[in-house]
Amino acid sequence: MSELQRLGEELGVRWPAIEAARSASRQKLQELQEGLSDFTSDDASVVVFGSLARGEYTSRSDLDWTLLIDGQTYPEQTTAAEDIAAWVGERFRGPGREATFGGMAFSHELVNLIGGGEDSNRNLTQRILLLLESVPIGRSEAYTRVIRALLERYIAEDLGWRHSGEQLYVPRFLQNDIARYWRTVAVDFAYKRRQRQGEEWALKTVKLRLSRKLTYAAGLVACFRCSFLREMYPGFDDLPLDERARIAVDEMQSFLVQSPLDILAWAMNRFGLHEPARRLFGSYDRFLAILDSDARGSLAAMDLADAPGNGLFEEARRLGHDFQDALNDLFLPDDQGAFHKLTRTYGVF
Repeated sequence: MSELQRLGEELGVRWPAIEAARSASRQKLQELQEGLSDFTSDDASVVVFGSLARGEYTSRSDLDWTLLIDGQTYPEQTTAAEDIAAWVGERFRGPGREATFGGMAFSHELVNLIGGGEDSNRNLTQRILLLLESVPIGRSEAYTRVIRALLERYIAEDLGWRHSGEQLYVPRFLQNDIARYWRTVAVDFAYKRRQRQGEEWALKTVKLRLSRKLTYAAGLVACFRCSFLREMYPGFDDLPLDERARIAVDEMQSFLVQSPLDILAWAMNRFGLHEPARRLFGSYDRFLAILDSDARGSLAAMDLADAPGNGLFEEARRLGHDFQDALNDLFLPDDQGAFHKLTRTYGVF
């Protein structure tokens, strides 16, 4: 049973649009397994991202994918990527025009170019989404190695994590990069709105406030959960540093297998935040229902000047506010719960 299902049973609530999107995601993933597994090997994994990886696939979703290479490169891999693109193009809406996805990605850039001038928006986006919302298709050896290598760079090699004076075990290097990704998404939103003269402005606004923010919030929860390592492993402080780092990487890797919605459901369950959970998942359920209906097309076609007073846009904006209010109750509770201290310590400065 997933964390979201457990929470739904606890609250006596069902979220039908989320359930439908999860069912559609399972069907599409099975279709991809049958069609693309032959393109994978010990050195190459096909990885999907976005709504399908989050378990939120709707009738109008596109498909973000990459052929992830971890090992020697061969000319045949270029041919494989072209064949995958052709196969996907016949069955799915393709990746976005930024070309962040829809081709090959290499582990060297993802793992070794963290920060610095060569760490492009594309590299940052692929790296963070690989951790927070990705699913391998077919053979997963390359995918699993790259995820592990990334977490070892973020945690085991982080001197701040290993030698902090007030050790809460939150991986600040990783958390800062997740925050950097979120800020990049927000800045790029403004850039694209200007470059594209407001094209699909309303739809992209709603996505920024819900699905994009969901991924960021799930990343924060995953980082803050490391503060419970002492509770999960009695005597943790007395273990050798390398052993503590190994356990932290293991915990992070297994936790991030879950979808962003399940990660937030874990946090809501952990702190007994029932009313915020109703608002958060209720608003997200309605958001997915809109994306799976003709209302999505109406939002995509809506002109900026027509948005104020438009019933659909006002509803979508209210959903974004409800979602944010519930996140505030999780990260900045009035009673100054566990996440309040972590947000103050790591999430602000």
